[in-house]
Order: sequence, then C-alpha cells, then structure tokens
Amino acid sequence: MDLLARFLIRLFSTAITLFGVAVIVFTVVRVVPGNPIAMMLPPGATPADIVRLKALYGLDKSIPQQFVIWFWGVLHGDFGTSISLRQPVLGLVLGRLPATLELATMALVMAILIGGASALTAVRFRGTQIETGIDVANGAALSIPDFLWGLLLIIFFGVLIPLFSISGRISPDLQLNFETQFYLIESIVRLRFDVTANLLAHMFMPALALALPLAAIIGQLLKQSLKETMELDYVTLARTKGYSETRVILREALRNAILPTLTLTGVQFTFLIGGTVIVERLFSYEGLGNMAIDAVVNRDLPLIQGIVICFAVIFTAVNLVVDLTYAALNPRLRHA
Repeated sequence: MDLLARFLIRLFSTAITLFGVAVIVFTVVRVVPGNPIAMMLPPGATPADIVRLKALYGLDKSIPQQFVIWFWGVLHGDFGTSISLRQPVLGLVLGRLPATLELATMALVMAILIGGASALTAVRFRGTQIETGIDVANGAALSIPDFLWGLLLIIFFGVLIPLFSISGRISPDLQLNFETQFYLIESIVRLRFDVTANLLAHMFMPALALALPLAAIIGQLLKQSLKETMELDYVTLARTKGYSETRVILREALRNAILPTLTLTGVQFTFLIGGTVIVERLFSYEGLGNMAIDAVVNRDLPLIQGIVICFAVIFTAVNLVVDLTYAALNPRLRHA
C-alpha cells in the first residue's frame, strides 16, 4: 500500500511537470526570433498568402489562445501538423522514436558493461597500478563529451580503419519490409541475423560515443560504493570463512553496493537520451534527435513541441520507474 501511494503521488507530480514543460516550450518557441511562415512562402508571396497560412496554422491568434487550442488537441491525441513536412506530428515522432530508443538502450547496456567491469576490476586490484590506470581512463572518458567521442570514432574506425558504418541506420540493400520501427528487435524475432548484424554495425559507434561518458560515471560511483562496502563487518566475516576476494566482491559486496549506482544510472539514462540529438546528427542516424535539429532549423513549431514533449515524457517516466524500483529494493524506503 505504501508503494502504491508513492506511485500515485509521483504520477500526479509527473503530470504537473509535463504540463509545466508544455507551457514553457509552447511559449518559448513562439517568442524567439524567426518566422516559420516566412520560410514556407516563395519570394513572390502576397500579404494575403501570409494571412492565409497564419490562419491555417493558428498563428493569427494570441499565444494563450494558441496554447488552449493546441493543448485540447493534445488531450485528444492531435499534436498538430508539421509545418515543414506537412504530416501529423504524432506520427512523425512515433516513427522516429523507436530508432532513438534502440540506440539509447544499446548505449546504456554498453555503459553498464564497461563501467561495471572497470569498477569490479579496480576494486579487485585496488591499491595497484591497475586501479590507477582505470581511474585515469575513467577521467579521460568523462572529460570528453559524447559528440567529440563520436568524431574521434569516425576518424579512427570509419576513415583510418574502416571497420564500422558511419552513416545511416541500415544499408539500403538490406531492407526487410519492416512491420514496425523497432528494426533491431524485429530482425531478431524474424531470425534475419544478417539484418541484425548490419543494424548493430551502424549503431555501434554512435552507441559507444554515448556510452563512454556514462560508463565512466558508473565505474567511479560503483567502485567507491564497493570499496566502502568491502569494509563492512559481514564482508570481513565472509573473508574469515575462506572465500576468495573475487567471490567476496561478487557474492557479498556487489548486492548492497549496486543500489546507489542503479539510481544514478537511471537518472543519467535520461541525459543519455538527450545526448542522442547531436550524436544522431553526427552519424546521420534516422532517430528523433536528428529530426529535432531539422525542426529547429526549419522553425517547425508543432514538430518542436511534439519532440520536446516526447523527450519530457521519457525523462519523467524513467525517473518514476527508477524511484519506484529503488524504493522496492530498499527496505528502509519501502517501510518508511
């Protein structure tokens, strides 16, 4: 019952947060300089053409009136029509979202594996040059932003040593007539492992560029948490029973040390999704982030609003799941 009450409270606060984001985004994109109508019209357009287009997209009304009309449409599943692409915003966003989710999920898995392995290795060989080397590598990974990692990966593994694809989501000659936009999952389900391998080859470098800074954060926090846990009495007792140091770390210390890392990983995952905007553009990856840049360049107000709301829903949903998961795994919070 306590967990249910916590869920309802967080759900209510999430709804308020999303409404606030909608108000801010809707207002900001309309007060910044730039006229989307002017970008749509040819040089010889008449004032009548401008008035007609403004009325068509509702830009002839005040901002509060525009927001009420837009928000009422959102409640009914209508996010408006893209000014640049002339298609429903909801369909465009949902069409690109799976690609971004697959990329972000792959990056998260890579970050957990790299960060977890570095933390466990550093704790197992603590006080040695191996731990020092891992700390230096984590510092380097954390100090370089994801888009710069992307540039370095393109130079080394796309140009100098061309091992991976550097552009697009899938090779044009491997189209599978996908039923959904979750290409990676669908290719596995349909046992088209050649397509799966091609998709992974295109995803590897952008995912690694996103994963490296997050892996450094995970590695540093998990290592510190493990080192503190290794000093507790029950770990000392396990050593007296003759357990090896590796078993003590994996079987005794890791279970309790991983909780703070779980929370941080969930929070950082939301920033990782936000980081896909630049990385997708860098690799010409057909995801939501790439579309967001095009929408900003074209001053496509409905599409910008739809993309930002989509990101906001993902951020709040991930934070909600992380908070409830931590409460469920931590007895002190569950019974507080």
